Amino acid sequence: MSTSPSTQRVLFVCLGNICRSPTAEGVFRKRVADRGLEHRIYADSCGTADWHSGKPPDARSIAAARRRGYDLEALRARPLCWEDYYTFDYMLAMDESNLEVLRRESPLDYAGHIGLFLDFAPDLPEREVPDPYYGEGDGFLRVLELVEAASDGLLAELLQHG
Repeated sequence: MSTSPSTQRVLFVCLGNICRSPTAEGVFRKRVADRGLEHRIYADSCGTADWHSGKPPDARSIAAARRRGYDLEALRARPLCWEDYYTFDYMLAMDESNLEVLRRESPLDYAGHIGLFLDFAPDLPEREVPDPYYGEGDGFLRVLELVEAASDGLLAELLQHG
């Protein structure tokens, strides 16, 4: 990661880092790139579990994202690590369970923002991005819709306060 001290750094967090958080990373990175802001905003993703380390996102996530113009194929799963707390200004969980892990493992001196990603889409009725892994039907598409809305809100927040 090559960033300047003024770069805002965002980490998206779910359980396995193969569905929700890589989708958030891919969508948000594209939103940032479309605005020409890669020099100001950096995004990454991870999981609170290390079951899928080094693996690409779930094929269903890749396919759903591709249909909407996002490329997730180069992303690889990785677990949350202590260095993340000293690297990222925003650590955004996809659900309450992963938010609890982020808060529990946070060092006392962490000065960044830990919260739910969907807090940046206050008009949505959902507060959590549902895990589509075991679901059927359009779960991966619903994840994309939620992530797109929250990405727009997050980007607006970073531009306003950055």
